[in-house]
Amino acid sequence: MSDLRIGIVGCAGRMGRMLVNQVSQTAGCQICGGTEPASSDFIGQDIMALAGLDAAGICVSDDTNSLFQQSDAVIDFTTPTVSVANAKLAAKHHTIHVIGTTGLSNSEQAEITACGNDAVIVQGANMSLGVNLLAQMTKKIAALLDDDFDIEVLEMHHHHKVDAPSGTALLLGKAAAEGRDVDHDTVADRGRDGITGARKKGDIGYAVLRGGNVVGEHTVMFAADNERIEITHKAGDRSIFARGAVRAALWAQGKPAGNYDMMDVLGLGD
Repeated sequence: MSDLRIGIVGCAGRMGRMLVNQVSQTAGCQICGGTEPASSDFIGQDIMALAGLDAAGICVSDDTNSLFQQSDAVIDFTTPTVSVANAKLAAKHHTIHVIGTTGLSNSEQAEITACGNDAVIVQGANMSLGVNLLAQMTKKIAALLDDDFDIEVLEMHHHHKVDAPSGTALLLGKAAAEGRDVDHDTVADRGRDGITGARKKGDIGYAVLRGGNVVGEHTVMFAADNERIEITHKAGDRSIFARGAVRAALWAQGKPAGNYDMMDVLGLGD
């Protein structure tokens, strides 16, 4: 079987360059192209050289349609609006689309989900094995503990991050809600300020910290009177997300069109 041809949207950014490196050192796949917006100063530059590798004559383009047309899989850590447009291109060309973008609205998510009718779409709020294990543990613990245990999700990221709570924090909160068999959006408390009154029993609370260059830290707390259970994941480097994304692209080969997540990729589903 020939190598999986992988394209990277946003290939000149921090995550994009890391993805180029990861694809280059992973057996069974190869970089076939990458894009940036037409206004980018990186257009025309060698993708591999930008990632600190030997130049290979593959240059940054602004033609995303052609990227999806020539790729077997495209990895996308961009913005919600861009990822929606890219999902439509994946559906048009029947290209595997691996999405690590967070901060999607319900309507944007619905548009991406609809594209799963014609393409293999793998989405992950977090692509790391550790975080997905944490989500599974959160679900199981929440199912075992009653609502005498308050659930709080604490997350911290670097000061460049634009969405809050993080997609990973919401992934964990939704896992807790699933474990308790409750509707997440009904019980989520995403911000407290001023005189809020006592904590509502059964809520799932979120707390957000931003600062420095923290890659990502997430803790789920189960707090009852006189005891507290905490489970934590700390990411030290973005390479864990790149590894997961490339693993997802390779896993998706030959899968029928549909919407998948990292639990499917990692075999962690129920």
